[in-house]
Amino acid sequence: MNFSVFHKDSRTSARSGLLQTDHGEIPTPVFMPVGTRASVKSVEPEELEAQQVRIILANTYHLYLRPGNDIIGKAGGVHRFMNWQKPLLTDSGGYQVYSLSELRTIDEEGVRFKSHIDGSMLYFTPENVIDTQRTIGSDIMMPLDECPPWPAEKTYVQESGDMTVRWAERAKKHFISTQPRYGHSQALFGITQGGTYADLRTQVSEELVDLDFDGYSIGGLAVGEPAEEMYRILDLSHSILPENKPRYLMGVGTPENILNAIERGVDMFDCVIPTREARNGRVYTRNGHINLRSARFAEDFTPIDEGFDNHVCRNYSRAYIRHLLNVGEILGLKLCTLHNISFFMWLTRTAREQIIQGSFREWKDSFLQTFNTGKQS
Repeated sequence: MNFSVFHKDSRTSARSGLLQTDHGEIPTPVFMPVGTRASVKSVEPEELEAQQVRIILANTYHLYLRPGNDIIGKAGGVHRFMNWQKPLLTDSGGYQVYSLSELRTIDEEGVRFKSHIDGSMLYFTPENVIDTQRTIGSDIMMPLDECPPWPAEKTYVQESGDMTVRWAERAKKHFISTQPRYGHSQALFGITQGGTYADLRTQVSEELVDLDFDGYSIGGLAVGEPAEEMYRILDLSHSILPENKPRYLMGVGTPENILNAIERGVDMFDCVIPTREARNGRVYTRNGHINLRSARFAEDFTPIDEGFDNHVCRNYSRAYIRHLLNVGEILGLKLCTLHNISFFMWLTRTAREQIIQGSFREWKDSFLQTFNTGKQS
């Protein structure tokens, strides 16, 4: 994997670059749709490519449970299994350490999970998580980490951050001692933790930089803290993380969060928001978001976003999609999903273009003023 920064905004930390993998090039900033179980819900890989999706995310924990390493290995990895020929990033299961707190226990060696499917006991270690991602064949891998909740006592966050660094060191050693299974190279990112405590975040980030990962994920944010706290930690991270390595803000987020993070030097994003909200009929436009289930759209024969150049807006009206949603037709969910993915891809692509042109800040401020003014329930 290679990463190069080609343009920097003169008045912010925003930057545009190019991430090169064996499965293709990824212009940054970039948004990664979430395909937790090797599927972006309701959308075929070919349709993702048509929306100019360059990379998707899958989850190690869920794929380990179903279909399992044996089947994935026999299929030749997830790229072949799901017919996705572009880059793939996998989370390590660290988010499940946070989200499944009632079903897990943590010790120095790793995490014991009680499967949320059948109650069986699972044991994730820094080493076997790398092994599973070797089997998955993702282009970019994550080490096992612990994401503390917010708020949390400083002592706990420090102990958690220290253990995340020790796990990261073990993960990298195991990564170096093993080989890819399918003939393409794989990269390993480090994940910074430390909550919103500046000194702890600095300590963990510096120790991970010393371990020299291929890129750096900023973890432990978007877990309930105020947006201003997130931005403060991103400003701090920008001053510590290497300029020549990609930076990935995990689990973010809203258009406002994404653009403000780009302004602070972040390159990569993922979030379930576009697909999850689409399944509830909530779609994003350049003038805010709207809920297409609302009765006010029953006779609205205009596109979701007038003048927006995507397949859904060119071919379907708000009234038709509302009808599909209200009668339970799956096509309604799919069209909302396709539109939202297209919107988020447009957002980061346009941010990149504005960085290159030297007008990112003006465009961002203007876009967010319009977007936030037009927000509707």
